[in-house]
Amino acid sequence: MLGRDEDLVRTMSGRGSLGSTSHRSLAGAASKSFRDVFAPPTDDVFGRSDRREEDDVELRWAALERLPTYDRLRKGMLPQTMVNGKIGLEDVDVTNLAPKEKKHLMEMILKFVEEDNEKFLRRLRERTDRVGIEVPKIEVRYENLSVEGDVRSASRALPTLFNVTLNTIESILGLFHLLPSKKRKIEILKDISGIIKPSRMTLLLGPPSSGKTTLLQALAGKLDDTLQMSGRITYCGHEFREFVPQKTCAYISQHDLHFGEMTVRESLDFSGRCLGVGTRYQLLTELSRREREAGIKPDPEIDAFMKSIAISGQETSLVTDYVLKLLGLDICADTLVGDVMRRGISGGQRKRLTTGEMLVGPATALFMDEISTGLDSSTTFQICKFMRQLVHIADVTMVISLLQPAPETFELFDDIILLSEGQIVYQGSRDNVLEFFEYMGFKCPERKGIADFLQEVTSKKDQEQYWNRREHPYSYVSVHDFSSGFNSFHAGQQLASEFRVPYDKAKTHPAALVTQKYGISNKDLFKACFDREWLLMKRNSFVYVFKTVQITIMSLIAMTVYFRTEMHVGTVQDGQKFYGALFFSLINLMFNGMAELAFTVMRLPVFFKQRDFLFYPPWAFALPGFLLKIPLSLIESVIWIALTYYTIGFAPSAARFFRQLLAYFCVNQMALSLFRFLGALGRTEVIANSGGTLALLVVFVLGGFIISKDDIPSWLTWCYYTSPMMYGQTALVINEFLDERWGSPNNDTRINAKTVGEVLLKSRGFFTEPYWFWICIGALLGFTVLFNFCYIIALMYLNPLGNSKATTVVEEGKDKHKGSHSGTGGSVVELTSTSSHGPKKGMVLPFQPLSLAFNNVNYYVDMPAEMKAQGVEGDRLQLLRDVGGAFRPGVLTALVGVSGAGKTTLMDVLAGRKTGGYVEGSINISGYPKNQATFARVSGYCEQNDIHSPHVTVYESLIYSAWLRLSADIDTKTREMFVEEVMELVELKPLRNSIVGLPGVDGLSTEQRKRLTIAVELVANPSIIFMDEPTSGLDARAAAIVMRTVRNTVDTGRTVVCTIHQPSIDIFESFDELLLMKRGGQVIYAGTLGHHSQKLVEYFEAIEGVPKIKDGYNPATWMLDVTTPSMESQMSVDFAQIFVNSSVNRRNQELIKELSTPPPGSNDLYFRTKYAQPFSTQTKACFWKMYWSNWRYPQYNAIRFLMTVVIGVLFGLLFWQTGTKIEKEQDLNNFFGAMYAAVLFLGATNAATVQPAVAIERTVFYREKAAGMYSAIPYAISQVAVEIMYNTIQTGVYTLILYSMIGYDWTVVKFFWFYYYMLTCFVYFTLYGMMLVALTPNYQIAGICLSFFLSFWNLFSGFLIPRPQIPIWWRWYYWASPVAWTLYGIITSQVGDRDSIVHITGVGDMSLKTLLKNGFGFDYDFLPVVAVVHIAWILIFLFAFAYGIKFLNFQRR
Repeated sequence: MLGRDEDLVRTMSGRGSLGSTSHRSLAGAASKSFRDVFAPPTDDVFGRSDRREEDDVELRWAALERLPTYDRLRKGMLPQTMVNGKIGLEDVDVTNLAPKEKKHLMEMILKFVEEDNEKFLRRLRERTDRVGIEVPKIEVRYENLSVEGDVRSASRALPTLFNVTLNTIESILGLFHLLPSKKRKIEILKDISGIIKPSRMTLLLGPPSSGKTTLLQALAGKLDDTLQMSGRITYCGHEFREFVPQKTCAYISQHDLHFGEMTVRESLDFSGRCLGVGTRYQLLTELSRREREAGIKPDPEIDAFMKSIAISGQETSLVTDYVLKLLGLDICADTLVGDVMRRGISGGQRKRLTTGEMLVGPATALFMDEISTGLDSSTTFQICKFMRQLVHIADVTMVISLLQPAPETFELFDDIILLSEGQIVYQGSRDNVLEFFEYMGFKCPERKGIADFLQEVTSKKDQEQYWNRREHPYSYVSVHDFSSGFNSFHAGQQLASEFRVPYDKAKTHPAALVTQKYGISNKDLFKACFDREWLLMKRNSFVYVFKTVQITIMSLIAMTVYFRTEMHVGTVQDGQKFYGALFFSLINLMFNGMAELAFTVMRLPVFFKQRDFLFYPPWAFALPGFLLKIPLSLIESVIWIALTYYTIGFAPSAARFFRQLLAYFCVNQMALSLFRFLGALGRTEVIANSGGTLALLVVFVLGGFIISKDDIPSWLTWCYYTSPMMYGQTALVINEFLDERWGSPNNDTRINAKTVGEVLLKSRGFFTEPYWFWICIGALLGFTVLFNFCYIIALMYLNPLGNSKATTVVEEGKDKHKGSHSGTGGSVVELTSTSSHGPKKGMVLPFQPLSLAFNNVNYYVDMPAEMKAQGVEGDRLQLLRDVGGAFRPGVLTALVGVSGAGKTTLMDVLAGRKTGGYVEGSINISGYPKNQATFARVSGYCEQNDIHSPHVTVYESLIYSAWLRLSADIDTKTREMFVEEVMELVELKPLRNSIVGLPGVDGLSTEQRKRLTIAVELVANPSIIFMDEPTSGLDARAAAIVMRTVRNTVDTGRTVVCTIHQPSIDIFESFDELLLMKRGGQVIYAGTLGHHSQKLVEYFEAIEGVPKIKDGYNPATWMLDVTTPSMESQMSVDFAQIFVNSSVNRRNQELIKELSTPPPGSNDLYFRTKYAQPFSTQTKACFWKMYWSNWRYPQYNAIRFLMTVVIGVLFGLLFWQTGTKIEKEQDLNNFFGAMYAAVLFLGATNAATVQPAVAIERTVFYREKAAGMYSAIPYAISQVAVEIMYNTIQTGVYTLILYSMIGYDWTVVKFFWFYYYMLTCFVYFTLYGMMLVALTPNYQIAGICLSFFLSFWNLFSGFLIPRPQIPIWWRWYYWASPVAWTLYGIITSQVGDRDSIVHITGVGDMSLKTLLKNGFGFDYDFLPVVAVVHIAWILIFLFAFAYGIKFLNFQRR
């Protein structure tokens, strides 16, 4: 490292240049000067009348200059208030600035970030330019770049159980070249070339799936492994293999992955700490050397800032403060990021955090993918403006892809790359782009955003309206034609000529390309990860406390079940209970590690992102987790042993006490390591859980207690020695049974052993030599190290599962021959022109047009605790104040306001979707007071987050919605015609058979999902439709399609209200009326927009002090800009008050009054039944959807069946033909153990895997229930029915495998009993898992409750301690454990009627029937009761599930 740096400095000084640490060195600086205190250090500051002060300052600077380099770069001069109240310069250690000092420094440098950022960056740049230091620049070139992926075509891409099985078999055969691949190649990028230059900001535009993300990932060296790339990409002429691209450039992904438990500032600090400071330190060394030689005194605060950000490994850095200010995140800097479980920052803030995470690093090339999703246009504009300053002043190379850039944002860019269908249509200066399209025969109309025009002009549907050569007839110009046309256009020829001259590698600045893999030393990396892990543990302390409480409760139960007064010592029979107690302790310490599995899986997405960006190596992530769990592990072991050792009555010897503690501790460490490894191996909740359960099962069964060593088939003995649990079990039993109190001589001559203790050990095949205790401890520690090592290896080489979008359903030639779609041509984006044509054709179903009027609506919530803590008075927080308005049929109303104005809140209140809070005011539907039950039937609500069942197709989603929401008298044929019409209207026909999928994971794109959300509501044929942000996250073309849909809907005479975030001009002007709100939930305009927004503009321009709108400017952006709180305070007006007193409001009030009285001769809404369909139809429809959902969820079902077969075969092999051979007590124990493990493990797997599946469907259920689609009972019944169907098949497979391999009696009665108990057992386990999800807020908590109760069921199953031996005070719980009933049923039905003789160690011989009755309490005549009780358990869990689904709502709105 050092060698390289010295060379670097030498080269730099030799050439009169020094590389700014890459782009943030300068930028990372940004802030505004202490201009008020200090003028430039030329004359003013030091030219004070008071000579002494000036000399003093001079002396201080001189003293600072004389310090050795190391100290000099850590000391700066900052203005401080002196004792006499004056302000003077003081030297400070810049690496140790207190938060207050940092804030002070940032305030002085960047008082108003909008104005001061550019000045600040210029001051930074001037400082390096003044001494002739050159800044590193990067030019990126890509030549003949092509990217391909594999897809399965049409129906084979649907992930049904059948397809997945076939695809897996094909892939395996394909690996050995036994079968040609059935996949087709799909070209994502087709032979594209281009140059991206430094100091020019490039905008990447293109319709969805044109290859934007792929291009950015390829340029950043982050392409998915499943894609094949050809062509070459060079940075300054160097190929990827010559440097580290992940460090040289930064790719900002469109997926926001962050730890919800960390605050915004902590996330950025960690990122900055890991990414390091690049060459900032070397730059500063060289800079201060040259300044000293030239006798230049630097600007004090710029000097302090640059010094502060050049020191690597700091826990917090000024770069963080700068980036927070730049991205407008300083208001939420100390707010938790939040996740599904925790409330946190908003979506837009999360998006900016993703951007900030890479900005704090030192990279000088930035590729940003869709950084504006969820941001309003003014925020996007601000961020792009700052990026532009960075690019121009610090010579950064930057490409940004945006979906819907507003015209003013578009103007900020220097260059444009326009992609379509994987080809480059245009690349070059922004100024020539319209000229190129005119050259091709297309013209951008006035009042149309250029960016929107560019994305639509290449599309087949939208092209015709822009055709400009009226003298020639229009014919479709394909993307390929545009691409060829560009090559003959002057910009294209200029690009080609630049390509002919290769980049001169000699010109590359030595600091431009990074060759080191990580930004800081290994020690610092470890420390950073350790600090973060500790922070995450503190934030998740609830879980750790809960685990500790759980183990405390279990130890209290263990000590009362195995209480010392009931635990006698000395005989072989007594020893059996001690075995049970030791085994139960072992299980608890093993299972307590299970939470590690979920934790690991939860953290992996963020880990993979940071690993791929080279934040830190995998070992730095893995080690802190391991080290920090050691004390916890020790605490849990100490709690367990402290509460149980004496009370159960284990060997009374201090040495044995500590040895048992050591064994517990080692077992717990081993379990934690094992689960961490399995989590990293499984990578998803379902797979990791199933894999975890399977691993536990194997380890468990081979642990030496369930089946003894001597009874394991000889060819499986190696498995026994590889089970870590065996070593834990051996250590514990050797420690106990070799104590002298078990030393009484053995009287049973058939066993070769001296003492009772040895008899106990030998009867289960354990070792009897004391030294085995230490061998076992060694083995456990060995396993701990091994599993941790495997965990690190898994983290290094495995990638996240199945995020590749390469299984799209390819539509086979439906749209290819249709020519130009003149049918929709006219209304394409001139959305407003259609309303005069009267109602549209189609929409066969009649509906009743309704108006909605509301007045004086107020909405309050309870004051949040955080705000109370900050001293805010009052018990309630008001979110809406006196809001009034009216929505009418055939009128499209926009609800607009900045983030936090209360748009969605108002919509929720009007639609009746709020689950909490207090609503006041009047809401009338066509003059009658609103009644929620009937209103839900006539209204539709398109939510902002598109919530749909992930495993059904688009067409199925729509048919389902129509089936349940259209009235019962509409026949199937009409219903299907209506769905087809809606699909045509929303342009979903081509996607008809696509799987919906989960957002951000697979399935439909954001824009397709949005259209599906609208269609799902439209097929319900509502009269009033609410849409929350129907265009957020969409590009201009997609937004136009969605708005065209909305407009078509309004023209059928429906009432439609949309909230909208960042509308372009044409989208904004397609609305008829506007309701504008400001922060605090107050209305500041409600009325018509007028042609070209004339009325709105006139209203605001009439207010004194409001600046006039510029020609061609977007009225929506202008209106938001002139009504900001800062404008209000500048003009000292209150827009809400002005509106209340205006004529516009008087007209509004008259309209509300008119619509709040019922028209003569009208009736209030009335429906005979609460739901559109009868109970039977609801059940049928729900069952139909559930059936398809499950069939297409292979992750869940394939794994369930795979587990069944694997576990079945495993047990079959272990207990091969032992079913009938019961000659000694250990045979019965083995048989009992086999059934116990078979029932408990597969049952628990069913309960655990069903939970995530039910949890996903539950969010969909909340939406459908709110829409009044069905009652909760049919939903519950159908979900249970589908699960029972799968359980029946699962049991069939399992029973056949076990029954034939273990070798039970093949009689009809016994086979039926076995099948019956197994089936009812699987069903109640599955229902139990579902019930817990229905009764808890999320499935993490459900999982914790599950494991807690399973421990109970396990202890009282009758295997660890038979019923007659359970202390009387716990015996009742035996009957409350479903597993105990199942084991009773299975064992009694199979062998309970036999009279064969069994030999019992230490007692003698006894008939099997008597042994079961006396030893276990199993009575053959009791079987019918057992059978009935199983049905009772199923009904109990079923009712609890239905109750939870019906009455509990954990959604907070």
